[in-house]
Amino acid sequence: MKKYIFATALAISAVTLPAAAKNSDPVLMTVDGRDIHVSEFEYLYNKNNTQQLQQQSIDEYLRLFINYKLKVADAEAEGLQNSDAFVEEFTKYRNELATPYLRDKEVEEALINEAYAHRQFDVNVSHIMLPLGPEGKAQADSIRAEIEAGRLAYEDAARKFSVDRGSKGRGGLMGFVTPDRYPWAFEKAAYDTPEGQLSEVVNSGMGYHIIRVESRTPASGDVNASHILRSTRGKSDAEKVQQKALIDSIYTLVKNGADFARLAEEYSEDPGSAKNGGSLGWFSRGMMVAEFDSTAFALADGEISAPFATAFGYHIIKRIDHKGIPALSDVRKSITNAMSRDGREQQATDAFIAKASEKYGARADVKGLALVESVLTECGGLDSVAVARLASEKTPIAHFNGEKISVADVLGFLPATENTDTETVMANLHNTVENVLKDRTMEQARADLAATEPAYRNLINEYREGILLYDISNRNVWDRAAKDTEGLEAFFKANAAKYAWDAPKFKSYVVFTPSDSLLDEAVKYAATLDTSKPAEFTQEMRKKFGRDIKVERVIAAKGENPITDFLGFGAARPEQNASGRWSSYAAVNGRVILAPEEAADVRGAAVTDYQAKLEKDWLEKLHKTYKVKVNEKEFKKLKKAEEKKNK
Repeated sequence: MKKYIFATALAISAVTLPAAAKNSDPVLMTVDGRDIHVSEFEYLYNKNNTQQLQQQSIDEYLRLFINYKLKVADAEAEGLQNSDAFVEEFTKYRNELATPYLRDKEVEEALINEAYAHRQFDVNVSHIMLPLGPEGKAQADSIRAEIEAGRLAYEDAARKFSVDRGSKGRGGLMGFVTPDRYPWAFEKAAYDTPEGQLSEVVNSGMGYHIIRVESRTPASGDVNASHILRSTRGKSDAEKVQQKALIDSIYTLVKNGADFARLAEEYSEDPGSAKNGGSLGWFSRGMMVAEFDSTAFALADGEISAPFATAFGYHIIKRIDHKGIPALSDVRKSITNAMSRDGREQQATDAFIAKASEKYGARADVKGLALVESVLTECGGLDSVAVARLASEKTPIAHFNGEKISVADVLGFLPATENTDTETVMANLHNTVENVLKDRTMEQARADLAATEPAYRNLINEYREGILLYDISNRNVWDRAAKDTEGLEAFFKANAAKYAWDAPKFKSYVVFTPSDSLLDEAVKYAATLDTSKPAEFTQEMRKKFGRDIKVERVIAAKGENPITDFLGFGAARPEQNASGRWSSYAAVNGRVILAPEEAADVRGAAVTDYQAKLEKDWLEKLHKTYKVKVNEKEFKKLKKAEEKKNK
């Protein structure tokens, strides 16, 4: 289904204050006729100072703020806000930033509270799992009915039919369900089903489940424990006996006061924890296999278990510490992350859309849709005649915010299909109208956020202007300084004295090859080329010799590089790695110079200084081009408030 794109001025124009807010938020300045309010200046000034090691005075920041706004005004005058690249980047960011605001808060809080309530209980469950698909669903329904009727034991059904190999051998027993670790549909069914009863058949997205709740007790919280493991996986019966004897010996040492962490490092076969003295860190119910889980939570802090077996081998556990249920504020983020992953947050979004749709009068027009259906019926489906008639039809098929939406407005968004019969087309049309109204509702809600959410308005406007500032600065300063070779060279010549060196430097191309014979050939060929243009020279050399050559442009003083010391200053040839590919090298057009000859010789410093000049010239032009008027009365109020705050 194609998304209906609703063009919005917000995506390409400044975010403005609502009329009511303007009355309580005075204008601080105007830049090129656009009002800048006190709240925007305060927001950026405070944010800037929290990010700076040394705070700027409000007077210093005013100067920088004006320059910033002038650059944005210049970007807008250039029309950068209308470019496809800008609209795409800004719209994507705006939509992401708006998403948390476009949810029904009551529904969202109810979902969060429901998930948090699960953390108050430990729920021990069994399940029978059947594969996804119509046959799996039918089989699950049948098995559940047989169990409920008493004709089939739950445990027998699990062993015979369940596809979960981890639990079927235990009659379906899974152990404790840990919140946020299982699909939400499974978790919800486990917590909603009364103790001793069966859930309805649940589709977790991984299979169909019949859940039985074995017990429900107040939550145990988390424990911090260490363990020592002697593995039995893949071992013979004789080897398993040896492992049992060894774990018993280790347990004897522990009981006699040996250091548990040292023994774990030496003897444990769990590589992940052994290197940390056996530490497993914090874990909650259900995160470990059932036997390990029950043992760890039954211990007291500081207590050490006797050896016991799991499917992994023989363990000894030392419980270090425990903690209770965390506060909602501590787990809210993890809950909302889980809601985002499993799609629960969509419930809050749907509730928001329902309320906003009513607010904006978003509705399908029954009479208009009936008219479309009559045209399709008369034409025998969606053929060229029907398309022509519907394209000119003015009767609305939907309404949004006082606007009428005709069938012609949505015809192009119908999904492509070979089925043009009336029934199929009408089903698609109903879906299309629904999506159009949803998209328009969300787009209008995003646009209205600027009027209702100051934090959103400030952040989105900052991001919008940040993109424009980067683009216009790149065009006038950064990219220009890198590409304007003539301007850079002229700047260098006018300021050559600034770039004088304390010592001579060797300037050259260094050509590297795998052999002396190839090096001789490369040096001879290089003598036929123009070396004044580094990029072209390097390109020609590589075109001739391919991967058998490496060309580097170097400029270095004595002592900075052993190869240039050898080539330019008469030092001994540096020792080469015998296996090195580039064992042969020579200088091309090499010479010692006392001072830089061109901007490329001091490129880093020259480009930086040239950028500073371009910036200065640009700002001078901006101040002449765009009018700035500061409301001195309001600025004095800001200064006074800032001085009072800093006392």
